[in-house]
Amino acid sequence: MSNETKQVKYELLLDGLDCANCAMKIENGVSKLQGVTSATVNFATCKLILTAEDETKEEVITEAKRKIKQLDSHIKVSVIGERTPQKEGRKDQHDHDHHGHHHSHGEADGHEGHRHDHSSAQMRKVAVRLGAGTILAVLAAMLPIGGWAEVSLFVLAYLLIGGDVLWQAVRNIARGQVFDEFFLMSIATLGAFAIREYPEAVAVMLFYQIGEMFQSLAVNRSRRSIQSLMNIRPDYANVETDQGTHKISPEQVEIGNTIVVKPGERVPLDGVVISGTSMLDTSALTGESLPREAEPGSEMLSGFVNLNGVLKIRVTKTYGESTVSKILDLVQNASNKKAPTETFINKFARVYTPIVVIVALLLAVIPPLVISGAEFSDWLYRALIFLVISCPCALVVSIPLGFFGGIGAASKAGVLVKGGNYLEALSQVKTVVFDKTGTLTEGVFEVAGIYPSRQFLASAGSEEEAKQRLLEYTAYTELHSHHPIAASIRKAYQEVLQEERVTDYEELSGYGIRARVDEHIIFAGNTKLMKQQEVAYEEAAAYGTVIHVAVDGTYAGHLVISDRIKADAARALDDLRSLSIHKTVMLTGDVRSVAESVAKELGVDEVHAELLPQHKVEQMERITASKGAKDKVMFVGDGINDTPVLAQADVGVAMGGLGSDAAIEAADIVIMTDEPSKIATAIRIAKRTRTIVWQNIIFALGVKAVFLILGAFGIATMWEAVFSDVGVTVLAVLNAMRILGYKEPASAVK
Repeated sequence: MSNETKQVKYELLLDGLDCANCAMKIENGVSKLQGVTSATVNFATCKLILTAEDETKEEVITEAKRKIKQLDSHIKVSVIGERTPQKEGRKDQHDHDHHGHHHSHGEADGHEGHRHDHSSAQMRKVAVRLGAGTILAVLAAMLPIGGWAEVSLFVLAYLLIGGDVLWQAVRNIARGQVFDEFFLMSIATLGAFAIREYPEAVAVMLFYQIGEMFQSLAVNRSRRSIQSLMNIRPDYANVETDQGTHKISPEQVEIGNTIVVKPGERVPLDGVVISGTSMLDTSALTGESLPREAEPGSEMLSGFVNLNGVLKIRVTKTYGESTVSKILDLVQNASNKKAPTETFINKFARVYTPIVVIVALLLAVIPPLVISGAEFSDWLYRALIFLVISCPCALVVSIPLGFFGGIGAASKAGVLVKGGNYLEALSQVKTVVFDKTGTLTEGVFEVAGIYPSRQFLASAGSEEEAKQRLLEYTAYTELHSHHPIAASIRKAYQEVLQEERVTDYEELSGYGIRARVDEHIIFAGNTKLMKQQEVAYEEAAAYGTVIHVAVDGTYAGHLVISDRIKADAARALDDLRSLSIHKTVMLTGDVRSVAESVAKELGVDEVHAELLPQHKVEQMERITASKGAKDKVMFVGDGINDTPVLAQADVGVAMGGLGSDAAIEAADIVIMTDEPSKIATAIRIAKRTRTIVWQNIIFALGVKAVFLILGAFGIATMWEAVFSDVGVTVLAVLNAMRILGYKEPASAVK
């Protein structure tokens, strides 16, 4: 190797990383360390990948661990593996990389399992702690005890439920982060203690903790989805050598090698077919349910599944460059690029807390200096009253409750929302991006139209008879074909096929089928077949896959096979337009003509067709870059190929009935009924929830303002202030419950 400094890449597992904000801080902190050339934290997989100079190896790891501990003390750091990003020594490199990779994978998986146990065990601990605290608080409130006994029970309950929040607030203040939700919660609850409102202090903390618990549950679920995606990873490649074929790991295959893919196997690397013909299931990558044909010269992408023939493929890209490996990277990185949708209370705390604290300080300090004869202790007491009255208990309770109400209303309507923050983001959606197959269409192929030629019509008598006869001839011609299109034609014919009527049958690869049915020679296939047989055919009017049919050398007509548009897709788009959505876009892996005709029928504003997952991500990045600062982009999809985009969109929506598990897990919102019109329902509920939450905020702050002014002039006592706060809390909670009674507006019901 040369004398230049060698770069080494490390993977560190951050066990216990559960907030996206902390991930960002760790990334920034570690990348500033000496000797580190780059550091990226992948929040979804809890990994920190850092590149450093080889000389500084040991120190860098130690420093990084120290920095992470300092930023977030409950994260356990372990080194998974190291890799040398070098181009030289290619072959050994691959070997090393391969072993290193697998070893690291094994370890990662081990940790993965351990982490989920760890996180569910942690959840149980938190639940037990909250339960115990609640019981103590109830006892303290119910038992006929007074004085110190009662206070100590409440203090104990409070520490059990919210001790960690207090501790976090203290640690954050020590690090110079003062105004966050931890500080707000601490001031609010300690203030309530100061004025002897113990039950309220405990209750506010309890609500806050329950909200946090739901949030971390959602984070863990979405993490598991990314693990489940790994099953599109091919395990081996059959490489052909002079000594026969050998199974080796895809990472060891080199460009130019020939690999053999047998029926039922997944294509492990990108390449070009040298020999063999077969049908391919491309749904994992393109989301299209109609299999593609492969013949010599066809491009192959890793992740396709070979259905029936044996294919020999010349490899054109190494494993690291191949499509599957790119998708796995995309999914893992898409969730990094996505700014976490903040919780409402967090945004609120950031503005509200500093204002209140500063005003209280001024209230304690300025009057004694300005007003003659004003006692400092007197104003200090007023400032304390001010702080307590300004404690946003009503808000802290009613904001999360409002969002929980919204989530409940949505789930009654068949929409599963994975967190209050997504419900809030929903109300700001201005661009909706759809996948086509399985989202706007059914993903099922059927005969959409039978179009007999004029000549065939004339010979048949009635149009109905001509259609039936054309379908019958085509079904018999396709009798022995395994192609899904053939199956859909046979299904449309409905009657029992008598094999003896077909005497001569030949599949013409890449063209169609020639068969003899009842002494008629029939050709059924694509336009290439008609040209080859010199039959004058008519262009098809409808969209979809067209099967042209010629009987005894004369054109008889054509069948159109297409994917059915979902019954409520058109209504879904109308509803979205009525909700002032600025733009609808469709991204699909399907052919352009089909995509454009679906878009035209539904009135979609913009279409991009023939896209692979990485192109969908690129289009999504372009759409996201062009939106307004406050606007959110929603993506609706259903397949593995949509997972990277779902993870990247501000709001990812998956179809829950037919969707792949990976898509359902990566999404923020799941539509359980598979009806696209539910998207509008979810947005309506979100907007209504937001309205109610704002009503609560304005109402609570209005009442507070009145009492703060009275308190500052010494008119209102602590008791009146607290009573007003409890009253506001009760009213705000009742208002929040209104969301649960949500009914669809009459216009939206069929």
